Amino acid sequence: MAKLDRDGVKIHYEVHGPGNGKGPMILLSHGYSSTSRMWDGQVAALKDRYQVVVWDMRGHGDSDYPKDPSRYSEALTVGDMAALLDAVGAKKAIVAGLSLGGYMSLAFHATHPERVDALMLFDTGPGFKKDEARAKWNETAHQRAARLDAEGLAALNSSDEVKIVRHRDASGLAGAARGMLAQQNDRVIQSLDKVAVPTLVLVGANDTGFLAATDYMAAKIKGSTKAVIPDAGHAANLHQPALFNQAVEAFLATLPRA
Repeated sequence: MAKLDRDGVKIHYEVHGPGNGKGPMILLSHGYSSTSRMWDGQVAALKDRYQVVVWDMRGHGDSDYPKDPSRYSEALTVGDMAALLDAVGAKKAIVAGLSLGGYMSLAFHATHPERVDALMLFDTGPGFKKDEARAKWNETAHQRAARLDAEGLAALNSSDEVKIVRHRDASGLAGAARGMLAQQNDRVIQSLDKVAVPTLVLVGANDTGFLAATDYMAAKIKGSTKAVIPDAGHAANLHQPALFNQAVEAFLATLPRA
């Protein structure tokens, strides 16, 4: 366990697996209101052959919960990811995430394509081209933040990737909903046809809210690999860990090893 200081905001991260640059590196980013703990099963499965870095986004888990709303944004999150790679001495990584973590993985690629060896996008979407759809999404994000302000952690849903983790209070999650879950533009979705690295697009068969989005990403990202995990919802890695890991490892096996 370690802390990365990002202009006074401490970011919690963990490095598992072989060090000294041995073995390809995977950066795993969690979903909104979850933490790095959601990846414990993947860390256990991969750490013998890969260097696996997991972390808590700002406002989540063991990272800091800044009071200033301006300390939460897509750009700062992408910056946190780049700083994590720097901290562990990795010029490039296999960049992966679920839900918000998947969206931020795409945002990272759009900003730093030269630092991405491959992408793994789990139960996520690329944002919205139409301003009206984005505004509707953002309204929901702000409503979620308002409930967290009013009710505290009791406002969290009971989805599997949320109920297995702990947060100190709800203030950081409210800030993250307004600054990181809400989206400012269509930059990420417009970047899909520029993705030129191997990409795995994975979704749980029962994750109805993201089936269309993953179909869209798989169609737009040239040469991408699509995987559907049966009898799994939004947290496909928790619902069907063996099948999830099998799909991930099959994809990783197709990548050239450094």
